[in-house]
Amino acid sequence: MRNMKMTIEYDGKRYLGWQRLGNSDKTIQGKIENVLMQMVGEKIEIIGSGRTDAGTHARGQVANFKMKSTLSTHEILTFLNRYLPNDIVIKDVSEVGDRFHARYNAKAKQYSYYVWNDVIPTAFYRHHSFYVPQELDLEKMGKASEKLLGTHDFIGFSALKKTKKSTVRKIEEIRIEKEGAMLHFTFIGDGFLHKMIRILTGTLLEIGMGKLDMNVIDDVLENKIRQDAGETVPAAGLFLDEVFYE
Repeated sequence: MRNMKMTIEYDGKRYLGWQRLGNSDKTIQGKIENVLMQMVGEKIEIIGSGRTDAGTHARGQVANFKMKSTLSTHEILTFLNRYLPNDIVIKDVSEVGDRFHARYNAKAKQYSYYVWNDVIPTAFYRHHSFYVPQELDLEKMGKASEKLLGTHDFIGFSALKKTKKSTVRKIEEIRIEKEGAMLHFTFIGDGFLHKMIRILTGTLLEIGMGKLDMNVIDDVLENKIRQDAGETVPAAGLFLDEVFYE
């Protein structure tokens, strides 16, 4: 069996997320698996680096799958991009060692979140950003983001309830940059909990609006109470940029 690695770009606007659902064909994983099965004539299961929620986008999702076919990587790439919907694009296909696993071997991930921050909304980026007309204190948001760096239990900044799995994660970098009306948040870390980036972004935005005090970061990291953090911003502004491997 050959082990194949793919890098995938998709616009998640009309999909129910990455993970295959038995009662729907509106998932990224399901769409790709269906085309792969047409290509090789055998059942294929792809493993993604992680799930993305309904409406979330990706520039660099990584997945792997096993197959018996002797098709070249170029033939696989060409076939997939010919028959997949035009909002799902395979950017690269390569053959990797048998032990490569897109999820278990991932060391870190980079996400972006986009906010359109102007009194006038945008027609072009409305499906790929969150509209915030209020004036924001970017300096205060930057200082608040520094409190999130390092290793913490982030369950209070997630949509998870109680779980037996560890909710400790390490955030290596948070950048907040503004170009014109577009505010670009960048998050790099060893992993992120369910809706964690959307809740962190919502919290930082409410700090920037003056709705929350900067100390809310320390409070939620300590008390782990989700309700004390900011709102969960919409999935439309979220992009998985890159998955890092050794």
